[in-house]
Amino acid sequence: MGRLTDVSRSVLVIEDDPRIRRIVQLTLEREGLRVTEAESGEAGLARLAEQEFDVILLDLMLPGQDGFEVCRAIRRTSNTPVIMVTARSDSHDVVAGLEAGADDYVSKPFVPKELSARIRALARRTRVPEPRREVAVGDLVLIPADGTVTRDGAPLDLTRTEFKLLCELAAEPGRVLSREELLDRVWGYDYFGDSRLVDVHVRRLRKKVERDPSSPAVVLTVRGMGYRVPA
Repeated sequence: MGRLTDVSRSVLVIEDDPRIRRIVQLTLEREGLRVTEAESGEAGLARLAEQEFDVILLDLMLPGQDGFEVCRAIRRTSNTPVIMVTARSDSHDVVAGLEAGADDYVSKPFVPKELSARIRALARRTRVPEPRREVAVGDLVLIPADGTVTRDGAPLDLTRTEFKLLCELAAEPGRVLSREELLDRVWGYDYFGDSRLVDVHVRRLRKKVERDPSSPAVVLTVRGMGYRVPA
């Protein structure tokens, strides 16, 4: 897999440790990405208000506003993909970060190759053009090329990852897609994948597309197998 060579692709790194910021900067610049640094959550949100980024790397353990608060603030105004960079390996913290709106996570000490793979996957997913056609899922209408989904003409506010997840399920109505398949199709990798990513994003997606998330009619669970949408 080749490097990213489009220097217009940019990453905002929100990290209070200057040593880690430097490592991340060197790693990503070798991949052809432009890096903007922020030493706190407040500084990161200020940078985000000034310009758009392709991906945000967000440390959870920040002074002042922690990463959970910052991620929720980002999601109120932006659907830019967020990768949490965390020293916490506790399952609750990982899930809480994903529930706050993160698209993915990597643990410290991270492997540069793994971080680059995740960046490449997110950047590739947000840049690939889709054919302009409408896809109906129940009373929802998806237009992959526009990244939009509507119900009764009203747009639903999905993140890029949530929208991609819904599109992949809608592409094969009635067919059960395993968590492993969804990891590969939505996140773009399987070796580094974590099935919690799928489950948490399905929960988030249901809150937005289901009339009653406790009794889903759009994104259905097939126990022991995966997820599907109705045929």
